[in-house]
Amino acid sequence: MKLEIIQQQISELRGQKVMLDFHLAELYEIETRTLKQAVRRNNNRFPADFMFELDENEIKHLVSQSVIPSKSKLGGAKPFAFTEQGVAMLSSVLNSEKAIAINIAIMRTFVSLRQFALNYKELNNKITEIEKQFPDIYKALNFLMDNENATSQKERNKIGFKK
Repeated sequence: MKLEIIQQQISELRGQKVMLDFHLAELYEIETRTLKQAVRRNNNRFPADFMFELDENEIKHLVSQSVIPSKSKLGGAKPFAFTEQGVAMLSSVLNSEKAIAINIAIMRTFVSLRQFALNYKELNNKITEIEKQFPDIYKALNFLMDNENATSQKERNKIGFKK
């Protein structure tokens, strides 16, 4: 399973990284209805920090972001959003070799995203520290970059219809 495919299916809702039920069903090669039935039968395993149902505003937002092609794709049902812990719990209710393999790939993807975020934060902190140590050099670099952008904008030939 390619991690890039899984990464594209991870969205951020309510300040958490989540995967939607229909994306998970597609990965597990089962119907969304089947996945939801398994979750409902084991509702006690999915507290609010593991899984939640999207509200209308969240659905509209995901449609506008093209995460959901259209509201009609949902067939009138509100999607479930699963956090990392919720996806891990799915492996216990969807007990198949496919579900286990997919869950391992998804867990690795969540870890990879978390590591990327930490590295980005660390890099950002280092840049901020350098800016504090060398404020004059930082100002000079910004000035040069601003002038370069302004110059490149002036030198460009206009395209399109000319009178």
